[in-house]
Amino acid sequence: MTLKKDLPLKNIKVVEFTHMVMGPTVGCILGDLGADVIKIEPLKGDNTRRLKGSGSGYFPMFNRNKRSISIDLKSTQGNKIAIDIIKNADVIIENFRPGAMDRLGFGYQDIKKINKKIIYCSEKGFLSGPYENRTALDEVAQMMGGLAYMTGPPGKPLRAGSSVIDITGGMFGVIGILSAIIDRYISGEGKHVIASLYETTVYLVGQHMAQFGVTGEAANPMPARISAWAIYDVFDTKDSQKVFVGVVSDTQWKEFCEAFNLKDLWQNDELKKNNGRVDARNWLKPKIENVFLNYNKKELMDKLEKHGIPFAPIAKPHELFDDIHLNQSDGLSEVTLTDGTGSGKKIKLPNIPISFNQERLGVNRDLPRQGEHTYEILSEIGISPDQIDNLLKTEIVSDK
Repeated sequence: MTLKKDLPLKNIKVVEFTHMVMGPTVGCILGDLGADVIKIEPLKGDNTRRLKGSGSGYFPMFNRNKRSISIDLKSTQGNKIAIDIIKNADVIIENFRPGAMDRLGFGYQDIKKINKKIIYCSEKGFLSGPYENRTALDEVAQMMGGLAYMTGPPGKPLRAGSSVIDITGGMFGVIGILSAIIDRYISGEGKHVIASLYETTVYLVGQHMAQFGVTGEAANPMPARISAWAIYDVFDTKDSQKVFVGVVSDTQWKEFCEAFNLKDLWQNDELKKNNGRVDARNWLKPKIENVFLNYNKKELMDKLEKHGIPFAPIAKPHELFDDIHLNQSDGLSEVTLTDGTGSGKKIKLPNIPISFNQERLGVNRDLPRQGEHTYEILSEIGISPDQIDNLLKTEIVSDK
């Protein structure tokens, strides 16, 4: 792979002490944007590399565009090596339990003494307050932050079908880091940025809190909600497939009626405005269901697309590998799996959903093998080849 030289964060150096999803997401996004991200792993490697089941996709998705070095941080010499790497860094990322980095001598106050320009990003379960020392997980935050309640049917709270809070919390961490970088150009000093799972969840359900404030009525879970639109559902087709269709404006309603030759509905004055259609939903929706049963999936989607009506097939994640749009618009980039039974296999994974001047950002560095860049990174901080060989022999560092 050829490293792109013109990426926005090409002059930013990041040191990452992370595992699982939230912390690695921060480093992955910064790396996608061109930063030099050094992932410091323990001698046994990031435990995320060895997860099975639903966790088997964590490492390959969130650790591209990084370099890996394995260090025994608990040893005096290993600790010093990490400090030497940090001295010239712009950003540190960590997502361990409160106090863990302080015990190693890598807390914000420790690092600020040797690098006042450092931007130190901590990805935590909670921001400062009564809960700050609790152990949190994505699912914990979804449950206590109201998202699981809103996702499942009444009485059956359900986590979202992705590590949505870990990932979004990582995105908020990136926003904080980029803001601190801009501020540093003015002040000359860094900042301690903290992003959290719980507050991220609360932010995401803020629309439902606002709904209560406006209406005085608690929001129902999404499967039982009173929709803001009459046609906003998953519908069956003639060939027993399913398609989501949403008609969310009066203009779309006119186009929709014309597309399906529904003159009687268009001429009904009670349905001209959105709120009138919502009031008529109990009889209107079954009528539309019967209309759609005259079309197979492709016919229905072709007609909806032609007339500019929002629609979507019900896709499964593994089907996205073959999505025509993603494949023709550089939405996926190839990486080589480094761990587990699929080691060496090449797969395509989603790129960051941003383009610059119509160009998508992809993979500059493939997924790193554990300790793959140990020799390279140690050389950059002035350690000689002979010294590196000795460090490898004494297992202060590892390249595998």
